[in-house]
Amino acid sequence: MAPAEPPDRTDPTPVLASEIAAALEGFAGHLRHERGRSEHTVRGYRSDLTDLLRDLPDLGSLDLEHLRRRLAATHAAGAGRATVARRTAAARTFCAWAVRAGRLTHDPAARLGSPGATTELPEVPAAAETAAVLDAAISGATEDEPEALRDLLVLELLYGTGIRVAELCGLDLAGVDEQGRTLRVRGKGDRERTVVFGVPAARALRRWIERGRPGLASSSSPPALLLGVRGGRLDPRVARTVVHRSMRAVPGATDVGPHGLRHAAATHLLEGGADLRYVQELLGHATLSTTQLYTHVTVDRLKVVHDQAHPRA
Repeated sequence: MAPAEPPDRTDPTPVLASEIAAALEGFAGHLRHERGRSEHTVRGYRSDLTDLLRDLPDLGSLDLEHLRRRLAATHAAGAGRATVARRTAAARTFCAWAVRAGRLTHDPAARLGSPGATTELPEVPAAAETAAVLDAAISGATEDEPEALRDLLVLELLYGTGIRVAELCGLDLAGVDEQGRTLRVRGKGDRERTVVFGVPAARALRRWIERGRPGLASSSSPPALLLGVRGGRLDPRVARTVVHRSMRAVPGATDVGPHGLRHAAATHLLEGGADLRYVQELLGHATLSTTQLYTHVTVDRLKVVHDQAHPRA
């Protein structure tokens, strides 16, 4: 039997001044209806801005010094450059909107600096490590226990397609074409794309639909492909727990989360000779430059192999 899922615990949301809370509601509506952002993106903006705007008595008190102080606190709490950069971008977008909407008389984030980009490469498990993790998940699902079958499908689809965890949890049964082995995925910016999956993922999918999903579904369950233990749509946080738990269960495997499996899918495809533009389409990257990051990962591995094996290395 698969280990029990962790309870859903979140930190208490800071209490915001009513004027600020109303402004955030207006900004969320702007993101949804005028910019076409997904609910996942809107939640991310709301979370970042809630932290940045806490402790303010009203929106008019927002100034550059307050934003710098809150971003510094974010960094001091251990957040990485990417998180600080994301919150900086959220502050800029919100303040620019607030000026246009007449909620602010000036833009306090106009001179807000952003941390420089890093050149750190993503941590990627080797193909053999990933295979070992999937083999262990297959062994753990031999008794057709619903949670184990679901967890196997989570791993197979994340690695087999390279989709994001939010995209995975957002999948509906209607978006699955078993015969054509494709998924209809809605990604960032509410863009829809079709991704393909292989035979192992197809086997896991059939077992889940026939023997796993009925054991978790209830009369009130949504049409989601993946379900939680209470019959609702699988939460991305639970999917992350599944991946980390599965990676840690295999000795020597690199402990990564869903995004690590996404990196692995792209890297292993390129190592196997896949065209860079195919990988771009599969991952749903808007620009090829984002996908080109993975070429550096594969070159780095080639250098290691060369140093270890070439007689004139």
